[in-house]
Amino acid sequence: MLKQTLDNYLAVRHAAGFELRVPGILLRSFVRFAQDRGHSHVTTQTAIEWAAMAPSKAQRHYRLKAVIRFTRYAQADDARHEVPPDGIFGHHRQRPAPFIFTRADISRLLEAASRLGPAGSLRPHMYRTLFALLACTGLRISEALALRFDDITPDGLLIRKTKFHKARLVPLHETAAAGLEDYLIRRRRVGGADNHVFISLRGQVVRYYTVYETFRSLVQALGLEPETGRPRPNLHSLRHTFAVRVLEACPQGRDRINRNMLALSTYLGHARVTDTYWYLEATSQLMADIADAYERFTKGDIS
Repeated sequence: MLKQTLDNYLAVRHAAGFELRVPGILLRSFVRFAQDRGHSHVTTQTAIEWAAMAPSKAQRHYRLKAVIRFTRYAQADDARHEVPPDGIFGHHRQRPAPFIFTRADISRLLEAASRLGPAGSLRPHMYRTLFALLACTGLRISEALALRFDDITPDGLLIRKTKFHKARLVPLHETAAAGLEDYLIRRRRVGGADNHVFISLRGQVVRYYTVYETFRSLVQALGLEPETGRPRPNLHSLRHTFAVRVLEACPQGRDRINRNMLALSTYLGHARVTDTYWYLEATSQLMADIADAYERFTKGDIS
């Protein structure tokens, strides 16, 4: 009975677009654990005992959260399932502070990419365009590397392979579209059987590790490594930077801020708008803007 309930739960979540590869493995382990003890329903004690078998606090918390989500679904049809209390293992995931590039940093990065070798090859143009696209659209690196010629449309970039398996259209500013088209002219001259937008010197889709190593070498050469204890720049920092700059330019007013947040969350492909609100903590300017807005709100200057 418990196994069938789990199968139904996973089918519903998969139909909604969730992969649940690791949670699915964990929940099947939990169901076997519960059934071996003769339970046909979830009990709080069994869930805690099973979760406590994990070697770290974070893993125990993660395992229990998976059971909690499953049990909430199961309890809707059968009240005999006990939803375990959250926070038993006291783990609270803290996101590290992101590295935010200045506009000058990004300009230097793109210039350095333009000087990459071999001379006369597509490689320097590929890296300059790739890094520029990440900086001006906030795409995930996996989404950018998955782009094919057919994904470049007059209305923007069609992002098919997303983190949450939901396609979205990313409009481009006219300057970004022009820069991308300039690169595509060079890319089409190379030809080849692979129709990915970004390719290696061998004419195949460029791999993440190759891009990562190139990015790291450029960052180090430019002296962009921060002091010890400060966040280090990585490819995802370009996405963080894009989100922060958009929020810094957000118009005043509660309704307009909420609409801007929702639009940005959709543009970035976030599963939850709360993931977008996290960026409000990223820079001192945003925090100062929030403090200033709150002060004016308390004085009745804004609504």
